[in-house]
Amino acid sequence: MIPCQRHLFDIPEDRAYLNCAYMGPLMHGVVEAVAKGTARKARPWTVSSDDFFTETEHARGLLARMIDATADDVAVVPSASYGLAVAARNIPVAAGQRIIVLKDQFPSNVYGWRELARARGAEVVTLDRGQDGDWTRVILDAIDERTALAALAQNHWTDGSLIDLERVGARLREVGAALALDLTQSLGAMPFSVRRVRPDFMAAACYKWLLGPYSVGFLYADPKWHGGEPIEQSWMTRSNAEDFAGLVKYVDGFRPGARRFDMGEFSNFALMPGAIAAMEQILDWTPKAISETLGTRTADIAARAARLGLSSPPEGARAPHFLGLGFPEALPPGLVEALAARNVHVSVRGQSMRVTPHLYNNDEDVARLMDALGAVL
Repeated sequence: MIPCQRHLFDIPEDRAYLNCAYMGPLMHGVVEAVAKGTARKARPWTVSSDDFFTETEHARGLLARMIDATADDVAVVPSASYGLAVAARNIPVAAGQRIIVLKDQFPSNVYGWRELARARGAEVVTLDRGQDGDWTRVILDAIDERTALAALAQNHWTDGSLIDLERVGARLREVGAALALDLTQSLGAMPFSVRRVRPDFMAAACYKWLLGPYSVGFLYADPKWHGGEPIEQSWMTRSNAEDFAGLVKYVDGFRPGARRFDMGEFSNFALMPGAIAAMEQILDWTPKAISETLGTRTADIAARAARLGLSSPPEGARAPHFLGLGFPEALPPGLVEALAARNVHVSVRGQSMRVTPHLYNNDEDVARLMDALGAVL
């Protein structure tokens, strides 16, 4: 169990921020790293040509450690949607085939697949979780020889319901289908291994559970896709990119591995140092320890909320860091605003009130949440 880490964040003691699924706050060290990175641009003569690549390579290595991959498997992207667009550019989908998504799935992991289906004459199949709420069973039942790919997450973004990606990935491989993942709502807060799940592509933005800056993200590409087609033609992804004097000698080859999928200007001297600082701290804590610590916190909140008549997916069926609370009737109007007026910050997605703590939360935050909920209800 990790003790409360509030001292690393700029969160006042009278404010209960239980909304990491909305946006993860930056630690003091991350803010300092971003400020230092931004200041370098004021003196551009201090930035060498090597600096365009060294920090980014360090970031690739950190992300690779987190997902049990290699740095060659990691591309730098500005958002999850960019990474998923790379996946859509490369995964073959034929007319009459099916693309599986989930009901109320995050839009960035839906729109691109709809466009791909329209272009190829394929069909997007939207699955409902069913009465028992078992997403894994529903997904496994839907996979057949018509399936081209499943576009999923590790847990549903509205209420944290878990998906057994190892079982789903194995079944997809049996029928020759692909797996594309958006792990923005879990990476950094839960263990994940590409060696166990074996996705074709996995994208994640940094600004939530990776506790990093906005507009920075990462894409994992299985080695079988390393010869794929990028969606940009950037000079920085080419095999001669480090030779600034020789850039006018145009080449067709790319830098090794998934680097061909990097976004343009991936060096990002201002934001990349912040992403690095955040990932270094997460790896120091370890996602496993973070998950176990937050699981204890959300279990306590779920038990207290039940006494107020609120429901939630049972432990084991939801991600440890993510709690979706359901109300016996409709969500009270103005719920989020009423809680915020009491310095309690949560969010509503779909029919769930999301309570998503992190290591900066303490027992007083939970008590403040319960008092505010009691007053509102």
